Amino acid sequence: MKRSAVCLGLGLAGLLLMWIFSGAALCASSVAKSQNKPQGPMVIKSKTLEADDNKKKVTFEGDVEAKRDDFTVFCQELVVLYEKPSEQKETEKVSARIDKIIATGGVKIIRAEGGVATGEKAVFHQKDEKLVLTGKPVVKQGEDFVEGDVITLFLKENRSVVESEGDKKVRAVIFPKKEKGKGP
Repeated sequence: MKRSAVCLGLGLAGLLLMWIFSGAALCASSVAKSQNKPQGPMVIKSKTLEADDNKKKVTFEGDVEAKRDDFTVFCQELVVLYEKPSEQKETEKVSARIDKIIATGGVKIIRAEGGVATGEKAVFHQKDEKLVLTGKPVVKQGEDFVEGDVITLFLKENRSVVESEGDKKVRAVIFPKKEKGKGP
């Protein structure tokens, strides 16, 4: 299978990263820290919730809505995979670290400051701070957008890669910006 990859320039990388929630798909702590605002809670609503501590997995299913102050995720299923520290005493407060978050089924991520990402699947890798969108992914900011078969956002590196498969090409549409105070 032939794949073509396009590393986006600073303008497109900015477009992709502007909408994305800071530092992590479902953890927007650096934006709040930079704005000196306390992080609000994440509220997740779904038709069902299943927690399986043996598998270290929490699954939300059916019309899922995960909302924070700075973004909202809509999908049909949201799976949170977590890790527990190996040496934790029973008397200690329970703590876990998110390993991966997988959103599937009509995924739509809306950033409060503007910007929308859509696809059939979004996988966030906490350790690498990497978000991978697949299933006809599109990232929009205003009228501008980028699309391909796979959109990968390397959040630590402030870098994005849009890939297409086979003979298809990635597509980016960027409209000229109007200067304030200038005519139409």
